[in-house]
Amino acid sequence: MKRQMLEILKWTATAVLIVGFGLMSAGNADGWYLQITGGVLWLIAAMFMKDKPLIATNGVMTVVGLLGRFFG
Repeated sequence: MKRQMLEILKWTATAVLIVGFGLMSAGNADGWYLQITGGVLWLIAAMFMKDKPLIATNGVMTVVGLLGRFFG
């Protein structure tokens, strides 16, 4: 992936996560969808970068978020 496209992906994922967490903090449960989307986008970016700590963090957070939503 080209460096510029990776930067766009990372900044988009960051913005989506910030908005999602802001919505959740304000009591809007729909922010969850943005949190999961941002986590998946960061997971994709981490995989392109081959950054194992970011892959682990975003992979686990996404799975835990999904499990919590559907089974919590």
